[in-house]
Amino acid sequence: MPLIFGEVLFDCFQDGREILGGAPFNVAWNLQAFGMYPLLVSRVGDDNQGRQIQEKMKSWDMTIDCLQLDPSYPTGRVRIELINGEPHFTILPDQAYDYILPLSGKLQHKPPFLYHGSLALRNNTSRTTLALLKRDYKCPVFVDVNLRTPWWHTEDVHAFVEDATWLKLNEVELDSLFPGQENMEERCRQILERFNLKTLFVTLGQKGAVALNHDNRWYSTKPQENIPIMDTVGAGDAFSSVLLLGLMNDWPLHSTMQRAQEFASAIVGQRGAITHDKYFYQTFRKRWNLR
Repeated sequence: MPLIFGEVLFDCFQDGREILGGAPFNVAWNLQAFGMYPLLVSRVGDDNQGRQIQEKMKSWDMTIDCLQLDPSYPTGRVRIELINGEPHFTILPDQAYDYILPLSGKLQHKPPFLYHGSLALRNNTSRTTLALLKRDYKCPVFVDVNLRTPWWHTEDVHAFVEDATWLKLNEVELDSLFPGQENMEERCRQILERFNLKTLFVTLGQKGAVALNHDNRWYSTKPQENIPIMDTVGAGDAFSSVLLLGLMNDWPLHSTMQRAQEFASAIVGQRGAITHDKYFYQTFRKRWNLR
């Protein structure tokens, strides 16, 4: 059971829709549908929204053993405004996911990997808990950067990357965290060497994605032309989910990249970051020969 650490929240759209989200939750939801049985370490409020999350997770056969209830702080909410199809986020302060506490007991297994983003680490309580998880379960770490203004500082994110095995970020985040005059491939090479990463992934929106691994091999993938786009919320999380799936199943990196792109392209054709349609996932499981 992989460990997925970080926020679970409701994405609140202008038209009144409230959809479950948060990058770690989206990744955990997708991995559950792909048969990986993740353990989500997060925190929700002791409120109606928190109870909704518990019920949704149980209905998806996800364990809620490490989903904490907070008596003081509310379940996370994010306001999303779509401008030309691209999401713009307003992140509220003092949400339950800012106060994730250490696990009450030891896990009975060593996780195959620990996934985390950067948003939940804006608060020292959750940051300390993540450090304890890294100490107690010395497993590979996948860092999925999610920069949300004003809740990040360059030096803090660099410190998280120090512990990473794999790093994924988008083109804007690359420029924000690692500005430079070098071309993208050279900049990626410098980052890979600086942080001793196995693989660095950079998503490029409609231009696809690129990756550089420790063997100094450069990979790229592009989406098919004219794919239908409903909204792009959760596209990066979908991409990360299949990257993790490929890393755990020892898929060749070029196959992993292509499949991650394929899945992300399907996600943007629907509303929201996840779906409750099991057939949606079953289609990919059959195509990729997943049990």
